[in-house]
Amino acid sequence: MKALILAAGKGTRLKHLTANMPKPMLTVGDKPLLAHIINWLRCYGIDQIAINLHHAAEQITGYFQDGSQYQVQITYSYEEELLGTAGAAKRLEWFLDEPFVVVYGDVFSNVNLARLIEFHQRQCRKHEMQDAISLALYRVPNPTECGLVELTQEGRIVRFVEKPPADQVFTDLANAGIQVCEPSILQLIPSETVFDFGRDVYPLMLAKQWPIFGLPIHQSEEFLIDIGTPVSFERAQQISRETHHAELV
Repeated sequence: MKALILAAGKGTRLKHLTANMPKPMLTVGDKPLLAHIINWLRCYGIDQIAINLHHAAEQITGYFQDGSQYQVQITYSYEEELLGTAGAAKRLEWFLDEPFVVVYGDVFSNVNLARLIEFHQRQCRKHEMQDAISLALYRVPNPTECGLVELTQEGRIVRFVEKPPADQVFTDLANAGIQVCEPSILQLIPSETVFDFGRDVYPLMLAKQWPIFGLPIHQSEEFLIDIGTPVSFERAQQISRETHHAELV
């Protein structure tokens, strides 16, 4: 299995912290967040990784180079103009030629990726469908800032609303920014066009009755933090310190 890390965004909510630096290069604990993500993927046997680039791209390529120091092989995809989360994957269609993981580059997490992959594979076998995506889900305190899902007891997503207004919030169960995709879903994405998973691909799949599955993480054991705001960035730092301390004890 391969992976795509979405690292092209400008991170404007963090203001001066990302003015001259890609958000995934912000330091969490003792290393850039992107290094945490790469190590996390490698722990689950994923060593072929693509990273899309735009803002201050040379900081990422200069730091990670070909990935060999992290025991992975990195393929870079530079976007002159941002293509959106799904547009980034479409440009890498030649590389994403097998089931692949997509992880947003601002996510600091210890989610059990093997559990999500196994869930995805089981659901595909059960429904005899290969045109599928499986999302990691989590409960959020700020539903208006996330992509919300309606989930059946069987684990199938039947509704997805990206960042709804307060009077349209129907759940606190949200897309965690980690997903497993079958390569066939890339055919839904137009080439060299701004296209997003949340805004475009999920609604299109639901309209076509292509399956989207969802698996809530175990939030008593697993953490997932979008570092996109100063408050959440500090929370990631706190968890990193606590985790590092626990490893030393």
